[in-house]
Amino acid sequence: MPGAALELYEAIGAASRRMLEAARAGDWDGLIAAEARCAALVAEARARPQPALTESERRRKGEILRCVLADDAEIRRHLQPRLAALEEMLTVAGETRRAHRGYEV
Repeated sequence: MPGAALELYEAIGAASRRMLEAARAGDWDGLIAAEARCAALVAEARARPQPALTESERRRKGEILRCVLADDAEIRRHLQPRLAALEEMLTVAGETRRAHRGYEV
Protein backbone atom coordinates (compact mmCIF):
# COMPACT_ATOMS: atom_id res chain seq x y z
CA MET A 1 0.00 0.00 0.00
CA PRO A 2 2.77 2.57 0.67
CA GLY A 3 3.99 2.17 -2.92
CA ALA A 4 0.52 3.01 -4.22
CA ALA A 5 0.39 6.12 -2.04
CA LEU A 6 3.76 7.24 -3.35
CA GLU A 7 2.61 6.59 -6.93
CA LEU A 8 -0.34 8.89 -6.27
CA TYR A 9 2.01 11.65 -5.07
CA GLU A 10 4.16 11.08 -8.17
CA ALA A 11 1.02 11.56 -10.30
CA ILE A 12 0.23 14.79 -8.41
CA GLY A 13 3.77 16.00 -9.11
CA ALA A 14 3.39 15.18 -12.81
CA ALA A 15 0.06 17.02 -12.99
CA SER A 16 1.65 20.01 -11.27
CA ARG A 17 4.44 20.04 -13.85
CA ARG A 18 1.86 19.93 -16.67
CA MET A 19 0.14 22.93 -15.07
CA LEU A 20 3.44 24.79 -14.98
CA GLU A 21 4.26 23.94 -18.60
CA ALA A 22 0.85 25.20 -19.67
CA ALA A 23 1.27 28.43 -17.67
CA ARG A 24 4.71 29.02 -19.18
CA ALA A 25 3.22 28.55 -22.66
CA GLY A 26 0.23 30.78 -21.94
CA ASP A 27 -2.01 27.78 -22.61
CA TRP A 28 -4.82 28.76 -20.24
CA ASP A 29 -7.18 25.99 -21.39
CA GLY A 30 -4.40 23.45 -20.87
CA LEU A 31 -3.72 24.92 -17.45
CA ILE A 32 -7.37 24.55 -16.47
CA ALA A 33 -7.45 20.94 -17.66
CA ALA A 34 -4.23 20.07 -15.83
CA GLU A 35 -5.48 21.81 -12.69
CA ALA A 36 -8.67 19.74 -12.77
CA ARG A 37 -6.60 16.55 -13.03
CA CYS A 38 -4.33 17.67 -10.19
CA ALA A 39 -7.31 18.59 -7.99
CA ALA A 40 -8.86 15.16 -8.59
CA LEU A 41 -5.61 13.46 -7.59
CA VAL A 42 -5.31 15.59 -4.45
CA ALA A 43 -8.90 14.74 -3.51
CA GLU A 44 -8.09 11.06 -4.01
CA ALA A 45 -5.00 11.37 -1.81
CA ARG A 46 -7.05 13.05 0.94
CA ALA A 47 -9.71 10.35 0.79
CA ARG A 48 -7.24 7.47 1.07
CA PRO A 49 -5.98 6.22 4.40
CA GLN A 50 -2.36 7.29 4.84
CA PRO A 51 -0.16 4.20 5.20
CA ALA A 52 3.09 4.24 7.12
CA LEU A 53 5.96 5.15 4.82
CA THR A 54 9.59 4.17 5.02
CA GLU A 55 12.17 6.89 5.58
CA SER A 56 13.09 6.96 1.88
CA GLU A 57 9.40 7.13 0.91
CA ARG A 58 8.85 10.03 3.32
CA ARG A 59 11.83 11.83 1.81
CA ARG A 60 10.50 11.28 -1.71
CA LYS A 61 7.04 12.46 -0.71
CA GLY A 62 8.62 15.59 0.77
CA GLU A 63 10.59 16.20 -2.42
CA ILE A 64 7.44 15.88 -4.50
CA LEU A 65 5.51 18.26 -2.27
CA ARG A 66 8.34 20.83 -2.36
CA CYS A 67 8.33 20.64 -6.17
CA VAL A 68 4.55 21.07 -6.24
CA LEU A 69 4.85 24.17 -4.03
CA ALA A 70 7.61 25.60 -6.24
CA ASP A 71 5.50 24.90 -9.33
CA ASP A 72 2.54 26.62 -7.69
CA ALA A 73 4.60 29.74 -6.94
CA GLU A 74 5.81 29.96 -10.55
CA ILE A 75 2.33 29.30 -11.92
CA ARG A 76 1.04 32.21 -9.83
CA ARG A 77 3.79 34.47 -11.24
CA HIS A 78 2.66 33.58 -14.77
CA LEU A 79 -1.00 34.09 -13.88
CA GLN A 80 -0.70 37.51 -12.25
CA PRO A 81 -0.37 39.51 -15.51
CA ARG A 82 -3.22 37.52 -17.07
CA LEU A 83 -5.46 38.08 -14.06
CA ALA A 84 -4.63 41.80 -14.04
CA ALA A 85 -5.54 42.05 -17.74
CA LEU A 86 -8.83 40.22 -17.16
CA GLU A 87 -9.63 42.47 -14.22
CA GLU A 88 -8.98 45.54 -16.38
CA MET A 89 -11.25 44.17 -19.13
CA LEU A 90 -14.03 43.54 -16.62
CA THR A 91 -13.64 47.02 -15.15
CA VAL A 92 -13.84 48.66 -18.60
CA ALA A 93 -16.84 46.50 -19.54
CA GLY A 94 -18.62 47.49 -16.33
CA GLU A 95 -17.92 51.18 -16.89
CA THR A 96 -19.14 50.91 -20.48
CA ARG A 97 -22.32 49.17 -19.37
CA ARG A 98 -22.99 51.88 -16.75
CA ALA A 99 -22.40 54.60 -19.36
CA HIS A 100 -24.84 52.95 -21.76
CA ARG A 101 -27.47 52.69 -19.03
CA GLY A 102 -27.11 56.42 -18.43
CA TYR A 103 -28.20 57.08 -22.00
CA GLU A 104 -31.13 54.65 -22.05
CA VAL A 105 -34.52 56.25 -22.29
